[in-house]
Amino acid sequence: MKPTLPFVLVLALTACGQPETPEQTDILTVKELASNPGRLKELRQQCQTDRDTLDDVLCKRVADATRKRFYGDGKVPYTPSEMPPAF
Repeated sequence: MKPTLPFVLVLALTACGQPETPEQTDILTVKELASNPGRLKELRQQCQTDRDTLDDVLCKRVADATRKRFYGDGKVPYTPSEMPPAF
């Protein structure tokens, strides 16, 4: 009985492992969405109206792509003056 107990415990622990979740490969990346403004606009409208039916991951990527298009690469296009203006 004692030699089989560790075997049963190991078998039970391996059976209770993490389930494999399928990867969703059809969801567009943020970079792909940001480079296609027409598709981004369509998906933004769909996320605003039908968020329950769409995937939450897709709507978050659409929001990130919109933010990326708005802010750009994050670099400032000008250099502010060293002395602030006097009002």
